Amino acid sequence: MKHILSVFCILTLLTGSASAQDDSPYKTSFKVDAPIIAAGMGLSAYGLSLMQDKSGMSEEEIMALSKKDVNGFDRFSAGYDSESAKKISDFPFYGSFATPFLMLLNKNVGNKAGQVLVLYVETMAVTGAFFTMTNGNVERARPLVYSNEVDISDKNDANALNSFYAGHTAATASATFFAAKIFHDFNPDSPARPYVWAAAAAVPAAVGYLRLKAGKHFLSDNLLGYGMGAAAGILVPQLHKKTNKRNISLMPVSGKYFNGALMTYTF
Repeated sequence: MKHILSVFCILTLLTGSASAQDDSPYKTSFKVDAPIIAAGMGLSAYGLSLMQDKSGMSEEEIMALSKKDVNGFDRFSAGYDSESAKKISDFPFYGSFATPFLMLLNKNVGNKAGQVLVLYVETMAVTGAFFTMTNGNVERARPLVYSNEVDISDKNDANALNSFYAGHTAATASATFFAAKIFHDFNPDSPARPYVWAAAAAVPAAVGYLRLKAGKHFLSDNLLGYGMGAAAGILVPQLHKKTNKRNISLMPVSGKYFNGALMTYTF
């Protein structure tokens, strides 16, 4: 309980007072952002438990698999397996989480570090909730399961059913597009904005390519992960902009019969 109270106290301080947000393009509020962050983290934890509770395929099920079972769009990568690509993908993946902090070196962004941190945590909480809840409820064999060179122990592991969708790609896109979005909004006249967006787009694309070559995800998994991550990275800050006159909000929800997103429109 003490840890939970500490987190909420920190959020209260970081969201800041209305007067402290006067020169920021965003408006944050404890009563709005804290529940979204809490819901996102809670659903992420629940989705992760669903992922871990999956049962791996039996040897008979694995032997019965055929590349012909894979849809035509993704079939080319069925059987991909590269340990080196997997290891290399970790560098841009983990490095991407630092990009929003690099933006704090910009004076305009750095002056609102607390507010930016709240938005970043919220963005990653929403991204994590969508990914884990989807992955936890969908079983799709990874491309490497179709390889004759992969050990059977790796194929019948529960993690081998976590292909849909690409979490590494989604998280990377969420972080880099968030960084580009806040730089864009805090620096409306900067000539560097196109280059920042280009870098934001390139890093998750590289991660997606490497995860594809590693046999971890099909192309469609990576495309969806890229889109979901980029959408969260852009939309969470956008929905907090003071110029967002439509009063639209988006948050993940979960229930007995439905897992997805709730979008509200206040008028």
